[in-house]
Amino acid sequence: MRDAGAGARSAAGGHNPWLIACIVSIATFMQVLDTSIANVSLRHIAGGLGSSYSQATRIVTSYLVASAAILPVSGWLATVMGRKTFYMTSVALFSLSSLACGLAPNLGWLILFRVLQGLGGGGLAPSEQSILADTFPPETRGQAFALYGVTVVVAPTIGPSLGGYITETLSWHWIFLINVPVGLLSLALTGSFVAEPAANRKERDKLLRGGLRIDAVGFALIALALGGFEVVIDRGQESGWFGSPLIAALAIVAALSLIAFVPWELTREQPIVDLRIFANRQFALCMLAVLATGTLIFASIQIVPQLLQTVLQYSATQAGLAMTPGGLAALVELPVTAIVMRYVQPRWIVGFGMAMEAVAMWAMTDISADMSMTHVAWLRVLQSFGLAFLFVPITTAAYGGLKPEQTNEASALLNVARNLGGSFGIAGAQAVFAIRSLTHAAALDARVDPESAPVQHLDRLASHLPGAVSDGPAALSRPAIALLMQGLEKQAQILAYIDVFRLLAVVALIGVPVALLLRRVPLGGAGAG
Repeated sequence: MRDAGAGARSAAGGHNPWLIACIVSIATFMQVLDTSIANVSLRHIAGGLGSSYSQATRIVTSYLVASAAILPVSGWLATVMGRKTFYMTSVALFSLSSLACGLAPNLGWLILFRVLQGLGGGGLAPSEQSILADTFPPETRGQAFALYGVTVVVAPTIGPSLGGYITETLSWHWIFLINVPVGLLSLALTGSFVAEPAANRKERDKLLRGGLRIDAVGFALIALALGGFEVVIDRGQESGWFGSPLIAALAIVAALSLIAFVPWELTREQPIVDLRIFANRQFALCMLAVLATGTLIFASIQIVPQLLQTVLQYSATQAGLAMTPGGLAALVELPVTAIVMRYVQPRWIVGFGMAMEAVAMWAMTDISADMSMTHVAWLRVLQSFGLAFLFVPITTAAYGGLKPEQTNEASALLNVARNLGGSFGIAGAQAVFAIRSLTHAAALDARVDPESAPVQHLDRLASHLPGAVSDGPAALSRPAIALLMQGLEKQAQILAYIDVFRLLAVVALIGVPVALLLRRVPLGGAGAG
């Protein structure tokens, strides 16, 4: 039987709900793809704009910071502006800022436009998930989210290959410019087919008649908290963490803002974020699971292309091609996940997915400087296999037990968790890699004995290189020193990447007991929603 609440709040109007699901998936595919498509192009962007690779990574993190700032209030904005109006505004802002990113003259402007792009992109997924939750009844909501899940799971995995191909065939500018026609298509289809439900209009009118009071303090507190934490994680390693006055100050401001935000919002009549939703245990656990999933997805799609291009010397296109099979695997598995959800409790599906992610991340520790592209591709397939069992059941289970009017709020907060997990994953992976690279390099350097037979053999081989000069019988020739240091640096980097994958495996393992704490739900009914 169709859920009454879903029918009254449906965005389908007189159209087929599955058409609406396809339409709202277009913009999210564009937005999620854009989050990952730049990863394999960062070196090209850095070179083209005269910046370092570490500076270029801010292109990714600045986008996530902006998204994190707007996500908590997107539910409130959707209610005040009208969900359809807010959604189309977000698509338009994302498309225009994408055009500006493609035309950016330097890194500073590019980062600014990426911030605007993040503000637009941050409002997309919450609106779309709210539309799906309201448009589909509980018994078909799982299948609808499986269709939507194709965009969230597959887009990050095909993004690197598409980004590499565009960068090497055209230029890095086009990884942003391609968003413009997609955005225009999304606006046209949304304007023509997506409806603003009567129940939503009534809620908006009631809110405005009662006198709209903007929670400016709440917005400022959450923006300072999330933005501050993002900057601390992003810039901490480069600035020496809390040895930097700026990083220490930002951390204190962010922590105090978050502490003040909770009692402030709980005492507001019109809070910008209704924190009471966390009283729902199912939703709170799903938030933790989404946080872990975001960490795994975004950290891996950032660190793996970096590994392929720096250690294995892959081109951007080759690195992308090695990532593509994982996306194809997820595409095949998502419909299977939707079927499995009819018969198996979400907690078992999510627990299985987290366990598979732990296995996949641990398998990635088996890397070497001479591993083949086929080996890399199979490792990505293994990881994507686990991801296919995470997003759909977590997202659909999160709405179980929530009131219909809470869907906007729930969608916004779930995406906050995903983006925060992504930004923490990217920045954390880079910090661990940087620290462990130096540690391993120092340890390897201390173990080098110039008098050992392997080193002397290397010296004899290097002495035949052009420009070889020996400073004495017990000293290495300069070419030999260069070869040795290059080999040590590569080995140190490999060991550091292994440490990163081990840490991600631990994150996935922590997600297993979180998943098992989810409550049992009726299968095929409210549980499927």
